[in-house]
Parts: sequence; C-alpha cells; structure tokens
Amino acid sequence: MRLKDNLMNKGPSYFEIQADDLKRAIAFYQNVFGWKFDKAEGMPIEYWRITTDGPNGGILERPVPIAKSPSGTNAFVCSVETDDFDATAKKILDNGGIVALPKFAVPGVCFQGYFLDTEGNTFGIFEPNEEAK
Repeated sequence: MRLKDNLMNKGPSYFEIQADDLKRAIAFYQNVFGWKFDKAEGMPIEYWRITTDGPNGGILERPVPIAKSPSGTNAFVCSVETDDFDATAKKILDNGGIVALPKFAVPGVCFQGYFLDTEGNTFGIFEPNEEAK
C-alpha cells in the first residue's frame, strides 16, 4: 500500500454559488455575512471570487434554470457558522432571504436552520452551543 492511499481527503475548501441576478446575490451575501467579492477577469463567463473568514468561493450566473416548485433540493448545501443565530437570521430575512427550515437544536452541538437566498439557493447557518437541546 502506498502512503498516499492512507491519506483521507480534506474537507470542502472552495464553494460556488449560482445566481439568476449576480448583483442582487452579491449584495445579499455582503449584507448578511460581510463577504468580499472581486470580479475575476479573463474568464469565459462573468465570475466573482468570494473571500470569507473560512473557505473562499465564487459566484456565477446560473447556467440552467432551477427546477419548478415544488421540488426537493438538488444541491450540496453549505452551512455558515455564526456567533448569534437569531441576529444572523434577522439579517437574512431583512435582505430578502426566506426560512426553509426554522431554527432547531442539534442536541449538545449547535442551533441550526436553513434558508433560501434571493436566488432560491438553500444554505444553512449554525451557532455552536453544547447546551442546545
């Protein structure tokens, strides 16, 4: 067995968000999480790099329409850690987001909830809390 075979893959280190309206989506994530966006030049599509305090990512125009409602999520959903679930949830709602699954306790771990952004993408937020129940 080679040494490389014993190594586990690292966790996610980059993410991408698809949007119908890039300007609206960028404003949403800037206002809610304070992320920084920089336009990537020389790309075959309009693409913006996203800088966060965690993994960095990118945002691009959605290449195909999303499925008509009602439909289940067809995605790899990411959750963003926050120090204050309720304050972050308020920012999400104030900036056009929608609750997909209200705040709930993951016992002994955190408070978690899921939302839809202005583009219909599902994402989560969580507040670590060992006393969650």
